[in-house]
Amino acid sequence: MTRAEAKERNRRALLDAAFQVVSRDGYRAKLDEIAERADLTTGAIYSLFGSKNGLVVALVADYLRPYYEEIEQAVPAGLDLLAAVDAFARYYRRSCDTPDALSRLSLQITLLDMALHDPELGTQLATSIRSQEEHVTALFTGRSHGGSAVTSQQAQRLTIALRALFVGLSQGVTLGLAPGADEQYFAAAACALVSGMSLIDHDAGGS
Repeated sequence: MTRAEAKERNRRALLDAAFQVVSRDGYRAKLDEIAERADLTTGAIYSLFGSKNGLVVALVADYLRPYYEEIEQAVPAGLDLLAAVDAFARYYRRSCDTPDALSRLSLQITLLDMALHDPELGTQLATSIRSQEEHVTALFTGRSHGGSAVTSQQAQRLTIALRALFVGLSQGVTLGLAPGADEQYFAAAACALVSGMSLIDHDAGGS
């Protein structure tokens, strides 16, 4: 095994261990337990991630990256905006039925709790999540809607609104609070949001 391969193996082991411990303990997660689960030392955590916060931020990026890559595959090029949002919504609803849906919800709640206890970490997490959401913004940018192409600023505003909608709905589905919220429900709610919100750029005179 090369040095680079060993480094990546250790990085992967620490991220997997951090997922288990952070999902369970949140801001109370101990670096020594994470290191022990990964069969490494806390020194390896500092060497690879710089700090506990660095490890958590890397964990979120590692967790979100494949999710956003799957979205790009689920929303084909060539669709107009409403059709793209429809496909995105249906993909998001299907993700609520995967075996790891409950653990994903647990991690979401845990990260929110951690951000509330550590504002610096909260800022870092927000930056990381916004970076990942750029994939969705790019996915909607340039699609036709209302006779024109969606700008990057419009796509960004839409992405923020859809995140709020889907996070709330998916939590309801996972907790059993949204009976009947199937793919069609998600798609209809998302498309209604697109139709009802102003996609006019603020700096172009929109409200």
